Amino acid sequence: MLRREDSFGYLVNMLARLFARGLDRRLAGYGLSHGQFPALLMLWNQPGLTQGEIAQRVCVEQPTMANTLNRMEREGLIERHPDADDRRRVLVYPSQRAMALRDEVLAQAIATNAAATEGLEEHEKALAQDLLRRMIGNLERDVGAYTGAGRD
Repeated sequence: MLRREDSFGYLVNMLARLFARGLDRRLAGYGLSHGQFPALLMLWNQPGLTQGEIAQRVCVEQPTMANTLNRMEREGLIERHPDADDRRRVLVYPSQRAMALRDEVLAQAIATNAAATEGLEEHEKALAQDLLRRMIGNLERDVGAYTGAGRD
């Protein structure tokens, strides 16, 4: 019988939920949530993506990304502009407000990672990252649902 304490799925899921809570707590003062962070991070690194490109790169469904970006636009975090080369495409950019928050928000994400890895040696952190990347690769091949594009 599989016990949840021995299940990689359970442990990774619990870790992800705790990361989300920790990041939410740290981002609340900026009016942001952990759900907005991946899109912002993608746009800070590569402004001018389409909604579909962002959704693919952060591995969420298009309707979820549409809702997230709509909320972010209402909150003044992103701007949408027609593509000068193809007016059917709409490109998404971080707003001035989002750019002003960038360094502080990234510091909060780093603090969340530091809290999660407190007490781990550098070689243990590197090993954990390597193992997680390999597991992600295994599941990408198994389910074929995610192309891995845009991984940073």
